[in-house]
Amino acid sequence: MADTMTGQQANGQPAFEPLDPAGLEKAGFDTVIVSGVDMQGRLFGKRMSPRRFRALLAEGLHICTCVYSWDIEQGLGLEVEFAGAHTGWQDFRLVPDLTTLRPAAWLDATAICLADSVDEDTGEPLAVAPRTILRRQADSFEAAGHRPYAATELEFYLYHGTPAELRKRRYQDLEPTTLAHADYNIGEGNQMEPFFRQVRRALEASGIPVEVSQVEYGLGQWEINLEYGPAMAAADQHVLFKQAVKDLAAANGMTATFMPRPVGDDLGSSCHIHASLRGLDGGTPFFDPGRDRGMSAVLGSAVAGVLEHAADLMLWYAPTINSARRIGSQDFAGNGLTWGFDNRTTTCRVLTGQPSATRLEFRLPGADVNPYLAIAGMLGSMRRGIADGADPGKPSAGDAYGEIHEEFPQNLAEAAEQFLNSEFAAATFGADVVRHYHAVARHEWRQFMRSVTDWELVRYFEAI
Repeated sequence: MADTMTGQQANGQPAFEPLDPAGLEKAGFDTVIVSGVDMQGRLFGKRMSPRRFRALLAEGLHICTCVYSWDIEQGLGLEVEFAGAHTGWQDFRLVPDLTTLRPAAWLDATAICLADSVDEDTGEPLAVAPRTILRRQADSFEAAGHRPYAATELEFYLYHGTPAELRKRRYQDLEPTTLAHADYNIGEGNQMEPFFRQVRRALEASGIPVEVSQVEYGLGQWEINLEYGPAMAAADQHVLFKQAVKDLAAANGMTATFMPRPVGDDLGSSCHIHASLRGLDGGTPFFDPGRDRGMSAVLGSAVAGVLEHAADLMLWYAPTINSARRIGSQDFAGNGLTWGFDNRTTTCRVLTGQPSATRLEFRLPGADVNPYLAIAGMLGSMRRGIADGADPGKPSAGDAYGEIHEEFPQNLAEAAEQFLNSEFAAATFGADVVRHYHAVARHEWRQFMRSVTDWELVRYFEAI
């Protein structure tokens, strides 16, 4: 995350200039993708001509509610109140957000526009839609005179072989794109630079400003950081970035995975989230030159809020079965209710310096997070902590992993039940939202418990 407000305008609007719907053909576009965001943070939607795109701007695009009522494999066994056979699989509408209309520069002659999910009849935002959940938290801060900013640092593994090829092999015998630990190393990065130059250029041309890219520690592991901006813009950039990386990897005969721990004997992949506040009057409420290292009381309360409610929101910070493989490690994945100044062994790392760069970094989430939900969870927690004047306690110095902490749910089932029973989650995000995401997680856990893993076969088949 940069020390200054690079990449974003001071009024909080994206630095890129959204495309004009009337000029798409003249600008060389013959295809427009209208896309919503599903519960897992993936893009869904439809393609059309610029002419058809302009025609549906007022009404929006009709989509079946199945996209918010089936599981990650599009299985129909998930039961939710929102939609299903009991509702007749009704439609909702995707209403394009024209502030997001941009080139999808990694595709040929294609523009993409993110959209908000609204009720088919009333036009009200769908409560369970990730963009709705984040927008409501950001709007609550703005109503109090502050604009929340965020940035994500996303790690991923990159393997040789297309997604289809690896699927046929059931993801066995993977060939990583680096064969030795090379964290920060320029030499290993040079070998893959033709691909990553293509990624950076495509992202920049798509209005997704890249701060840096680097080789990471794991074999085949990489990291790309995006410039920070208003919370919604940061989440939008995150999902578009993931799609671009996956598409470009496949086009180059490779596969990118954002599993938080795709291999058991190497480092997990994180999604460290940076967050700060900017006053609508231009102020920097997280900075106070009269306090230790410039950390204001507001920032302290924000940190306290994030820590206090992290266990209740683990379902959004660690949303898959695989999440626990990383959370249970010491892979810079957070460690209980700890915080410290520039300390990577804590859950909340506080970074101070210039007023506009003073912020908190939440190190708990993994690369599998839905950024809208994770950032919304952080903002809701920060807002409660600030309102309560919460005290984060003393910072951890040195190795926080030397401390014993067991405050967080240890698997998806535990996280789902704590989320369901959380008064904070229901009050902050709505009981209907809590029930919906609990049902999704409970279904995922049941699918896992019905499976037999390779580990079980190797360990028990002959020995029992």
